[in-house]
Amino acid sequence: MDVKQAKITAVGHYLPEFRMTNFELEKLMDTNDEWIRTRTGISERRILKDPDKATAFMGAEAAKEALENAGVDASEIDLVILATVTPDFLFPATACLVQNMIGATNAFAFDLSAACSGFLYAVSTGSMYIESGRAKKVLVIGSDKMSSILDYTDRTTSILFGDGAGAVLLEESNDGTGLIDQIHHTEGDTNCSLYQHAGGSRNPATKETVENRQHYITQDGRAVFKKATMGMADVSLEIMKKNNLEPEDVAWLVPHQANLRIIDATANRMGLSSEKVMININKYGNTTAGTIPLCLYDWKDKLNYGDNLILAAFGGGFTWGAIYLKWGIK
Repeated sequence: MDVKQAKITAVGHYLPEFRMTNFELEKLMDTNDEWIRTRTGISERRILKDPDKATAFMGAEAAKEALENAGVDASEIDLVILATVTPDFLFPATACLVQNMIGATNAFAFDLSAACSGFLYAVSTGSMYIESGRAKKVLVIGSDKMSSILDYTDRTTSILFGDGAGAVLLEESNDGTGLIDQIHHTEGDTNCSLYQHAGGSRNPATKETVENRQHYITQDGRAVFKKATMGMADVSLEIMKKNNLEPEDVAWLVPHQANLRIIDATANRMGLSSEKVMININKYGNTTAGTIPLCLYDWKDKLNYGDNLILAAFGGGFTWGAIYLKWGIK
């Protein structure tokens, strides 16, 4: 079987209308705008307020826009992969709900859970289906309703995250553009430095787990920050060296939007100026699996055909990785 190459042929996004500013958070906890901005780079984040809508809705809206931009009917899609840590339900998979919502009647669908690295893992997985010839059109979606698992009395976590979704369409490339290389790493976080304590099979939901607020995100901020800074910077430089790329060869770094200091450290390690780094954390916060596709959407009009992009992320698990691709949209 001939090995093909996959490329992004369209992008789409969805962001809730409600903007939760740092000043709004000042009313909920002991924090202030300056403290948040200087430590994270975040000024506001989007929150999905409608109680009847969740991750699947946002993912479906992003997917619809990507399909519209590509001029592709949903019935042509072979596979839907949705990266998330906030599924609508433990089962069925949120991707199955999206498949129905967009009318992708000929596609099979599944979720992928790798926290903030989820979108990169999903792009790599979807690309392999294209490369093997087993799929022609793959929708990859990163969607998270992080507000659903945030404790708004905990300033170490709730200031960081927002809600949102991004989607890309992957198709076969015949022009040399597309996904060139990928590197992924995992280091089992047995200390649970970043996790949701209750709700899984190990600690099912009970009256006590709810009363003890164990269904919200918990993290050891210092441990995660140190590991994330090293992981994203190291893997980004690793993929550059592996592919003989110099800083001048890289048009854009597309980093996971977790913390501005982590992004800056990654760019510095790669030898890139700030003008080559996509940053929208100030507007959206950390949307987990949604950050990288949201960057691609926001910068889509600034990307040139053939641009070398490095996509990099670090997430709970621990998981981290980088993708090197040539932009294939003219």
